[in-house]
Amino acid sequence: MIKIYHNPKCSKSREGLQILEASGKEYEVIFYLTHPPSEAELQTIIFKLGIPPIDLVRKGETIWKENFKGKTMTDKEIIVTMAKYPMLIERPLVISKEKAVIGRPPENIKILL
Repeated sequence: MIKIYHNPKCSKSREGLQILEASGKEYEVIFYLTHPPSEAELQTIIFKLGIPPIDLVRKGETIWKENFKGKTMTDKEIIVTMAKYPMLIERPLVISKEKAVIGRPPENIKILL
């Protein structure tokens, strides 16, 4: 089943959800701000995305700019930070069994469908 890590306040996330709804495929919505992924789940998602952890970080968020910008961090530290502050995770994330995509732009989601 496809999973979407969704923030209903985000227009790109809402667009991504609409793409999934229109696809007719089964999917699960995870409201990641209230049910954040664990460090292990983030590691799996990052592996499926095929990117370094830093590329999953929303670097424009205030919490990042005020606390982490310019610091040298290991991949593990970045993952721990995203697990602790889920608002730092790029959105929407859409995950299938084998792959994952960041839905920016939302059309990226069609790769999984």
